[in-house]
Amino acid sequence: MTDYFKLVTEAQKRLKVHAHVTPVVTSQTLNRMLDADVFFKCENFQRMGAFKFRGAFNAMSQLSEEQKKRGVITHSSGNHAQAVALVGRLLGIQTTVVMPDNAPAVKRKATEQYGATVIDYRACA
Repeated sequence: MTDYFKLVTEAQKRLKVHAHVTPVVTSQTLNRMLDADVFFKCENFQRMGAFKFRGAFNAMSQLSEEQKKRGVITHSSGNHAQAVALVGRLLGIQTTVVMPDNAPAVKRKATEQYGATVIDYRACA
């Protein structure tokens, strides 16, 4: 049986130095409207602005040296692309992102600025 608590604990140890601790907040107004306690994990304060950093870092930090030398390639038009590119820069791993040609320009630019090679493909209509 998989020990998920152990896996989460190990991931937390890997991320501890690199991920920002982001706040959890609540809204009294929303709580009253819904008659419930609602919590928001503010991952918009995470590196590159999204929770995707956590998954990319956790996965890429576990690559073997041989795998790191080969680099990482992914497909994304947004936050995952930026996360993989940033983690690649932090860990010294060459990254390539296959991105649809209609991806937001701001996402493409950020991905390139983090150091990834972006390969365009024609998006289906």
